[in-house]
Amino acid sequence: MNSLTQLKELYAKNSKHSNYQILSDKLSAIIGTGQIEVKSRYERERLDYILKHVEVKNKNILDVGGNSGYFTFESIEAGAISVHHYEGNRAHSKFVSTASDVLECSDKIEVTNGYYVFEAEETKRYGVVFLLNVLHHLGDDYGDNALSIDAAKKQMAIQLNSMVKTTGHLVFQLGFCWKGNKNIGLFENGTKRELIDFVINSVRDVWEIIGIGIPVKGEGGQVVYVELDDKNINRDDSLGEFLNRPLFILRKNESYGGGL
Repeated sequence: MNSLTQLKELYAKNSKHSNYQILSDKLSAIIGTGQIEVKSRYERERLDYILKHVEVKNKNILDVGGNSGYFTFESIEAGAISVHHYEGNRAHSKFVSTASDVLECSDKIEVTNGYYVFEAEETKRYGVVFLLNVLHHLGDDYGDNALSIDAAKKQMAIQLNSMVKTTGHLVFQLGFCWKGNKNIGLFENGTKRELIDFVINSVRDVWEIIGIGIPVKGEGGQVVYVELDDKNINRDDSLGEFLNRPLFILRKNESYGGGL
């Protein structure tokens, strides 16, 4: 089996997270998308917002739950020195490893097939960490599946703050549905305000929030992430659940005594 055929098969391999990211631009140009189903989670739009707030050039990056590697590969394209790609799904990890070879950047990308251990006492340090849509899978994809929802939220806050040992800049996103289950909401009313308040209260004294990106539709119907304001904080169900998830840019609070 040649590498391109293998990539197509790995990308489409069935799991609840299959086709979860678009392909990086270079990878899409090489293997094409005509014969595989690609579902966008507005990766380009999120990346545009992220790069307005965080410099990845000449940085070492950690991509936790990196799926099929869009943010990993685009970070390399944006000038990152290296990316450590963590992914628990074996097919997705193999996809990123194989794609790294095809793109001739395997010397810059380290792939770990496993779930990131937030509580590890000794951790590597990175210039930027991507922690995108991972924590609401606590108790399902990873961690104790016997947790109550209140205990899970407390553990999510602990894991979020534990990343300050690892990086000075964290890009964070959280879903509304615990374990990805639409019938189990993390927040009573499922509002952006509740989610934002949860993050603000969780990271107080540890992280400074330097940006909260909210997706809105422009005049031509295109999605763009803009800064939070009094209008776009309101939930817009016409956009769907994913486009109601805020995108947080966190920077280590200078008054915080631990970590870096």
